[in-house]
Amino acid sequence: MARQKGIIKLKGSIGDITFYKTQDGYLAREKGGVDGHRIATDPSFQRTRENGAEFGRAGKAGKLLRSSIRSLLFNASDSRVVGRLTKTMVKILQADTVSERGLRNVVLGDLGLLVGFEFNIRGKLGTTLFAPYTVTINRVDTVLEVKIVSFVPVNMISAPRGTTHFKIVSGAMAIDFEEEFFDMVSAESDVLEWNAVAVPDLTLSNQFTEDNGYPLLFVLGIEFFQEVNGKLYSLKNGLFNPLSVVAVDIVK
Repeated sequence: MARQKGIIKLKGSIGDITFYKTQDGYLAREKGGVDGHRIATDPSFQRTRENGAEFGRAGKAGKLLRSSIRSLLFNASDSRVVGRLTKTMVKILQADTVSERGLRNVVLGDLGLLVGFEFNIRGKLGTTLFAPYTVTINRVDTVLEVKIVSFVPVNMISAPRGTTHFKIVSGAMAIDFEEEFFDMVSAESDVLEWNAVAVPDLTLSNQFTEDNGYPLLFVLGIEFFQEVNGKLYSLKNGLFNPLSVVAVDIVK
């Protein structure tokens, strides 16, 4: 892989060289690779086919998770979240100790590896919210709840420059990774001022109508705002809004 320099940037192919644009700039590489039919049929590529099948399964699982919290991700994700999430899903899938290689899946893997996953590396929850909180998952009442003890915003929330207000958001997802189905409920606090006045204890409850036995995932995030002439605007279009997986529950 080579990086293009100069005023004129190329896209397309010239001879055996392909020119293309990425997030890292304009690059160039030599054409190559093995014929697709051979990969699909040649016994020597059995491991390749197995890896490809599992990678595809991990990619679908990541897409399903992102779809389940699309409304929250709209202002709280970075440009590389797809690749980062797929990489994590591959690790989850590889933790499946029951299925044969090539048939492993995330359901039988370790979904707990998702805890701590940050959907926006430009604004991580772990380096933004310092107020103590507890997460409770109650399958009997189908409630996922987060409680945050009283805190002073300027002391316990590291906000980007220009912030005047914020709100805390949560999302609970029941996801069937096998049938590619999900149910999602969200909750949010009032819009609060980012100042030195203590905020009372906060509780965000997310309740489902029933427990279908699917894996439950819980995400927590913050949205920042700036007040201008009495109107609130999303700060820098949500560039630094954090959103993170804080809990996972699986029926054993």
